[in-house]
Amino acid sequence: MMNDTVFYHSGPILTGRVVRLMPGYAREMKVGQPVLVAVVTAATVGRLIGRALMSLLQSGTRGGAPRRFKDLRKAPEFLVTPLRLRDDAGRLCEVEIHGHLPQSALEPADHIQVTVVRPKDRATPPKVERIVNITTGQLLRPRIPTLWSHLGPALLLQATLGLTLLGAAFAVWTAAR
Repeated sequence: MMNDTVFYHSGPILTGRVVRLMPGYAREMKVGQPVLVAVVTAATVGRLIGRALMSLLQSGTRGGAPRRFKDLRKAPEFLVTPLRLRDDAGRLCEVEIHGHLPQSALEPADHIQVTVVRPKDRATPPKVERIVNITTGQLLRPRIPTLWSHLGPALLLQATLGLTLLGAAFAVWTAAR
């Protein structure tokens, strides 16, 4: 019988066979407070100027309510799926897949090559960056939400407008001095 002690592989590439995909769970992504404050402040300036222009051009119609700061601070969740595989030396290794993969991407006994990154906390399994399923010839890259996808294109567009207008106002103010 083989030793069933679980190892956390230290190298960047691990080759082996899939033993089991463990049940996935949700993990909350961290959102940096300073970045969020800067984006929301710039978006507020853009939104205020946009509302002023819209009130001059039309009356009666209003856009949807903006997302609250409290809602933006609550980070999005992403799926974490522990993957156990047996490497070429016969050791049972565990890695974490962050994000979603197609349902049939990995089957037990598939021969795979995994590129991993060691987390800052050495007590947690390495994070998978990409998986090459040698059995099927598939290249898999799990995708997770980012801070920018969490904030959304509308808020980022408003922030860009706000920063542009603040920059122009500052340039005019500096030139007038």
